[in-house]
Amino acid sequence: MALTFHKMHGLGNDFILLDLREQEFPLDEDTVTRLANRRTGIGCDQVLVLKQARDDTRVASFEVWNADGSQAEQCGNGVRCMALYLQMKSSSPLGRFSLEAPAGDVHLECLADGMVQVDMGQPVFETSRIPVLLEPAGGWYELAIGGRVYHLGAASMGNPHALLVVDNIEQADVAGPGRAISTHPAFPNGCNAGFVQIKDRKNVHLRVFERGAGETMACGSGACAAMSILRRANLVDETVNVTQSGGVLIIAWTGGEEPVIMKGPATHVFEGKLT
Repeated sequence: MALTFHKMHGLGNDFILLDLREQEFPLDEDTVTRLANRRTGIGCDQVLVLKQARDDTRVASFEVWNADGSQAEQCGNGVRCMALYLQMKSSSPLGRFSLEAPAGDVHLECLADGMVQVDMGQPVFETSRIPVLLEPAGGWYELAIGGRVYHLGAASMGNPHALLVVDNIEQADVAGPGRAISTHPAFPNGCNAGFVQIKDRKNVHLRVFERGAGETMACGSGACAAMSILRRANLVDETVNVTQSGGVLIIAWTGGEEPVIMKGPATHVFEGKLT
């Protein structure tokens, strides 16, 4: 039987979405890497999988598979795409609704302006919960790689993130250090490595080397982590425009135990069948 799939993207961070609530398809590392291959498969940064939720307080549950076949705990751009898909299929109620995620429930709302707003939960800075095997000094970490010491912020948005502040985002070497940081033993579960340039207190530019996918055009959870790290250090205001190569996300966090709120677009590209 043919498998129906949907190609979607959030600011160029692209996905294959599989709705397995009413169709069956076995997934494993090899299958995911073949689907994600841009030359011989469909091609994507991540595969999103919708499944039945455990109870009716959530519309559905989901899984996130990286292009290399590994699994991720969270995906901000993917969450917005799933919200749009559920709205297209009339599967989501009007107003706010919840999805069951590997890292905990995510609360979403499709807005009248075509944007999707997501409650991404509280940022986590506790070292054991990120997790990171380094001792912070003033909220920052020092990580030595290849004779160079990197000054990092770190946080979890359900998935682990590291952040470097750079002077020029366009000239930043993201691929080499990004790969080295994302796979460094100091991060036992790996991490997404972000590079941010602060333009002013309301605007930052960000590039992210994603664990298991490489540099993507946008990273939703990475934008939330970057903003929360910078906000905690009082380097930005409570609402920030985070510009990435794929476009702009609006991230808001008032601090403390309040959740990070992400607002941005999602796009449905096409529907196809895999035979």
